[in-house]
Amino acid sequence: MRHRNVPQSMDLEMEATGFESEEDEEEEDDEDDEEEQHPQTNNNYNNPSSSNSNPNSTTEPYIGMEFDSELSARAFYNAYARRIGFSTRVSVCLRSRKDSSVIRRRVVCSREGFRRNPENHDPKRHRSVTRVGCKAQITVKKKGPLGKWYISKFIKDHNHDLVPPDRVHCLRSHRRVNGAARSLIDTLHAAGMGAAEVMTVLIKESGGIDNVGFTKVDCQNYMTSSSKRSLGSGNQLVFDFLKKMSEEDPSGFFYSFQGDSESSSGNIFWADGNARRNYEYFGDAVVFDMAYRRGRYKVPFAPFTGWNHHGQPVLFGCALMLNESEASFVWLFTTWLQAMYGRHPVSITTDQDRIIHSAVLQVFPDTRHRFSKWDVFGEVQERLIDVCGVHPEFESEFRRCVNLAETVDEFESSWKFLVGRYELLDNEWLQLMYRNRHQWVPVYLRDTFFGDLSAIHGSDTSSSYFDGFINATTTVQTLIKQYEKGVADRYEKEVKEDYDTLNTAPVLRTPSPMEKQAAGLYTRKIFARFQEELVETLAYAATLMDDARSQATYRVAKYGEENRAHFVRFNVFRKKASCSCQMFEFAGLVCRHILAVFRVINILTLPSHYILKRWTRNAKSILLDKGARELQNSLEECYSSRYDSLSREIMSYVEMGAESLDTYSVALNGLREAAKKVADAKKPRPAPVQSTSDNNENHESSQSSDTDQDKKIQELTTELEGARQRCESYRQNLFGLLKNMEEQKLKISVKAQSVRLNLGSELVAEESK
Repeated sequence: MRHRNVPQSMDLEMEATGFESEEDEEEEDDEDDEEEQHPQTNNNYNNPSSSNSNPNSTTEPYIGMEFDSELSARAFYNAYARRIGFSTRVSVCLRSRKDSSVIRRRVVCSREGFRRNPENHDPKRHRSVTRVGCKAQITVKKKGPLGKWYISKFIKDHNHDLVPPDRVHCLRSHRRVNGAARSLIDTLHAAGMGAAEVMTVLIKESGGIDNVGFTKVDCQNYMTSSSKRSLGSGNQLVFDFLKKMSEEDPSGFFYSFQGDSESSSGNIFWADGNARRNYEYFGDAVVFDMAYRRGRYKVPFAPFTGWNHHGQPVLFGCALMLNESEASFVWLFTTWLQAMYGRHPVSITTDQDRIIHSAVLQVFPDTRHRFSKWDVFGEVQERLIDVCGVHPEFESEFRRCVNLAETVDEFESSWKFLVGRYELLDNEWLQLMYRNRHQWVPVYLRDTFFGDLSAIHGSDTSSSYFDGFINATTTVQTLIKQYEKGVADRYEKEVKEDYDTLNTAPVLRTPSPMEKQAAGLYTRKIFARFQEELVETLAYAATLMDDARSQATYRVAKYGEENRAHFVRFNVFRKKASCSCQMFEFAGLVCRHILAVFRVINILTLPSHYILKRWTRNAKSILLDKGARELQNSLEECYSSRYDSLSREIMSYVEMGAESLDTYSVALNGLREAAKKVADAKKPRPAPVQSTSDNNENHESSQSSDTDQDKKIQELTTELEGARQRCESYRQNLFGLLKNMEEQKLKISVKAQSVRLNLGSELVAEESK
């Protein structure tokens, strides 16, 4: 097979289905020749001069039309096919040899090519002819590693009749059982209805079969796959796994069944000892992940996760969700909370689901509930498929509106402009999203800690704990094995980060004492995020706007972007600052705006209240946290509280005294008198003097008794002071001992992991020999 005009740095990969790979590969070669030799001679396309960024531009593909992603291009062509009356199919693609990413994709009419009938093949049933060699297609290419996608080839004409509008819903690429329909099918199926009865209800609810969006066969297939989500033959395998884990770790492993433990249709929850300990360290922000169950994988698996001190996903327990009623979610959340020792999280993130939301309100009434914006973004293609098809740039604009808004007013104006521009003011789903905006749009959630570092500065990435281990081929029978592999992989990655943090000194980029301090406190990954904020302050100017004595307000803006300013309020006495971006409240790291103010007012090191223990190297030193830290902070907290209380009283006193000359004179005299009394109180008390007056003979015995009591009190006071000093000495020793124990524990863990990895490498080498 020849591959003319294929760059050496690229590989051709076949992704067609059925018996079409050879024809597709040959056609790929022809396409290359065609594109190189006759780039502008194809008469089967439209090439308007207007840009597709205009919502009113043509809805027909044309060469040069741009998209933000391959998926957007495919969705656009499929929506175009729905309007015209044909079905689409993803054909071959071209991958880069450098990173195996797709750099070219062909999407064809579903009737493209011909089916191959192998020689001497006598089929049991004769299939109707569906492939007739239609040439209609588009080819999209990627502009560079990070560039957009554009149409490099478009063939418009078909060699077959197109389907009328009232039959388009029967075509394969336009049939989809969406989220709302799935919920209704599940409910009706549980009530005992068959596919025909369910379709009758759906047709009535949708206002006609044309509006349902799929056929009876699709409904039957979904109901069949839904039935397979029960444990079935995997029942005993799961029970054996839970029993084995409970025997190996009786005090740490926790599991529970909803209802009858022998039933294969009830929900199951479990959490091992590591998951429960992880929650003690990092349980302030929790994610309940239903992506595997409700996404394309259809696996009834839902983990509770969070973020560890390296910013990596960390596990807090898992559930097999075979029933998704409100009572089931209430049971699950209650059981999970019991496993986590009754400690409620600060925040929890879930899918956007009315039933889950109701269960969260019942079990976590004081926890901030956030809908996953990734769930919302995923619904855009499904709910607004026609809009995305006509205007492929809509999806990226929608994401920018959500991710990049820094203030509520900015989001509100961007949203209003977006829905107005694309004439979506009456769209019911967007109206619902807007009503619920306080639960999924980041700008409304920044006053609560979610620990999501990926959301800082509009970052648009997401990862799940078991990514790469659970997919569409995962069954309940293989789930447990994949679960164990995923947990082991995450543990190894955490140990590696611990090792790198302990043994790799970060490169400092400034002479700042604050940077050096943070490098010794934070883990490697978290320090890199902090360092980014610190270095960025060099481009920011902090201007004092208001000085109210106890609190100062600064306007902080980047050079050249003075119109996008943030405001920082700084409490002079408490040395606490709050920024309008609320990055510290949301992610637990000080933002560049506060650091710019610190630079101006000569705060050279981070105050302790800005260092969250969960992001530090000692995040897992729970013993130190509960024991020595309490001893260490007891006196400091008393001193700090007294200092803060006096500071507030004095500032109030000073502000009243400075109102006029009269009040100033009175206040100054009062301060001087108070200073004398404080100085007298600090002097050591004189020893009591015994009275020897002859006129008070009747009171000599009582005076002697008082003197003895004073002496006794003095002795006890001295003894108490000695005991306090000894306790302080013991506390310091205990603090040092515990700190050394934690460091030794970390080193031993790293060494053990290194030995294990080395042994594994040696075994692999021996087996290869």
